[in-house]
Amino acid sequence: MFRVAIAGCGSIAAVHAKVLDALPETELIACCDIRRERAEALAKAYAMRAYENLQELVEKEAPDAVHLCTPHMLHTPMAEYCLRHGIHVFTEKPPVINREQWEVFQQLESYEKRVGICFQNRYNASVKEAKSILNSGRAGKILSARAILTWNREATYYTESDWKGKWDTEGGGALINQAIHTLDLLVYLLGSVKQVQSHMCNHTLQQVIEVEDTVEALISFENGAGAVFFASNGYGANAPVLLEIVCENVTIRMENEQLQLTWKDGRKEQIIEETATPLGKNYWGSSHYSCIQDFYRAIREGRTYQNDIQSVKETMELMLHMYDPYRNKIVGD
Repeated sequence: MFRVAIAGCGSIAAVHAKVLDALPETELIACCDIRRERAEALAKAYAMRAYENLQELVEKEAPDAVHLCTPHMLHTPMAEYCLRHGIHVFTEKPPVINREQWEVFQQLESYEKRVGICFQNRYNASVKEAKSILNSGRAGKILSARAILTWNREATYYTESDWKGKWDTEGGGALINQAIHTLDLLVYLLGSVKQVQSHMCNHTLQQVIEVEDTVEALISFENGAGAVFFASNGYGANAPVLLEIVCENVTIRMENEQLQLTWKDGRKEQIIEETATPLGKNYWGSSHYSCIQDFYRAIREGRTYQNDIQSVKETMELMLHMYDPYRNKIVGD
């Protein structure tokens, strides 16, 4: 059994804690947060020990693995620190916020211990089925795709945080924080990227945040397919994410975890997998349990983990390329 700790005790940490507490592979032993009261609240809920910083936790607990649920800018340096101390790392997205961190993060593969990234939606039943259909050849050639995310983030989401909405700490806005999962699924399902043309702007919170609330892109893939990508935090609700892939023989449409197949001959299949109640917000996806459990089973079995550093390389390169023209600039209408 793996002795596991959590660094960062915000809302997403509660999701990780619930999974780790339920998994037969893990024992949740400690947590830390610079806001002591948050660490103590999470520790009390799961009968573990609380600390104010990662260094003290590591020194006193010597965990087998640490889950990084901290602000974005801390993921890479904390991952490196843990690996240097012989500790496995499972990090929330995004693993990096800029190209400098990405150079460091890629070098973490040289350590003996393992790194996993929380792209939990790869484990959704709808995504696994779509991946299977595409890989089987039944769909034929992939022709085009579209991915649309329209969510809501109001001013208080940023003003109540000391790191969100800033280039140096969040690394971006709608793309890196909310739509990164959707971008990752495009790459995961369609393959290597050849070229991208993108635009970012801040329509709604120009006096509040430095970063974008809206991003659109036209992405060309090596297999000849093209994808339209759109994400905005300016909508009035958190709508289901739409991902549609048009192939020679079938159109694959995913909306949240519902999958619809429309075949060339007119046949339609509606596949709605029953899943457990989402551990966090329902539009996050409900596959954290499968994603985290697979990380520990991969370590135990000595096999490659699906969400390792190499597996997210294409997504990270695409995201960073989209940000390059806008890095450290205040964007507006």
